[in-house]
Amino acid sequence: MILTKRNEQRRFFRFAIVGAIGAVVDFGMFNLLSAVFHLDTVVSSVISFIAAVLNNFLWNRYWTYPDSRSKSVSTQIIQFAAIDVIGLLIRTPLFAFLESATVPVFEKMLPSNFFFSATFLGHNLSLATAILVVMMWNFFANRLWTYNDVKSD
Repeated sequence: MILTKRNEQRRFFRFAIVGAIGAVVDFGMFNLLSAVFHLDTVVSSVISFIAAVLNNFLWNRYWTYPDSRSKSVSTQIIQFAAIDVIGLLIRTPLFAFLESATVPVFEKMLPSNFFFSATFLGHNLSLATAILVVMMWNFFANRLWTYNDVKSD
């Protein structure tokens, strides 16, 4: 298994940190677009995903996998983006399903004067869940394809 080796554990840890930074980009962009600019939440989710992918590629290329240099930047970004598009295909219907399920639950559970709206909480819980699922896909797929030139030691 990939994560049984010390270097791979370090890479996963770095990948997770990059993912956390990407999540800040993702959540920030999502909330800006949906709450401030009133874009559709699914559209906002796709745009925020793309911003996070670009952020994550740069961090992963230069920090998580600095020893991955047998492939050109253009090859790696295409591979990284292809994996992330599959991640987006996993994320988007998952987000839409979770959003439609969680918002009504929060509307029933929370008082109307609660600090955060049921919609806000439902959107963000749905997005967080989708991000966690896709992060696992992204790590393993990128390690096995995009960054397969790195020795696992």
